[in-house]
Amino acid sequence: MECSECSAGLVTFEIPPEFREYLPGEEQAAGLCTRCLSLEPVTGSVPGSPAFEEVSDAFPTNPDAALPMALLIGLLSNLALYRSEISSLLASVERAGTDPLLVLDRLATDPAVETDIDLRGRRRQLEQLL
Repeated sequence: MECSECSAGLVTFEIPPEFREYLPGEEQAAGLCTRCLSLEPVTGSVPGSPAFEEVSDAFPTNPDAALPMALLIGLLSNLALYRSEISSLLASVERAGTDPLLVLDRLATDPAVETDIDLRGRRRQLEQLL
């Protein structure tokens, strides 16, 4: 699948039931763009094991951290609207043993990532949520 924003590839994944409440819509799957980090709803079947390493080497490989991290990144462009959802997703990533702020730092310096989201600025704002 391709990103509707930049035509790069999407890493598609099923949204676990415990995280579906954090996203608008009724979709049970989503895709994270490997270049611009946009999150898109996906219809139909998705592969069993998402390849989050295609996004960046900075991305967690543990699915317990990677899935909420992908959702968190997808909501970052609307931090004010999704503040409580992002806060819950941050906690999920941390419980899985990954530092979400460090992931954002590394994504911000990854030359392959070309996002409109100010990752450094959002990181500073997220520090206040923790």
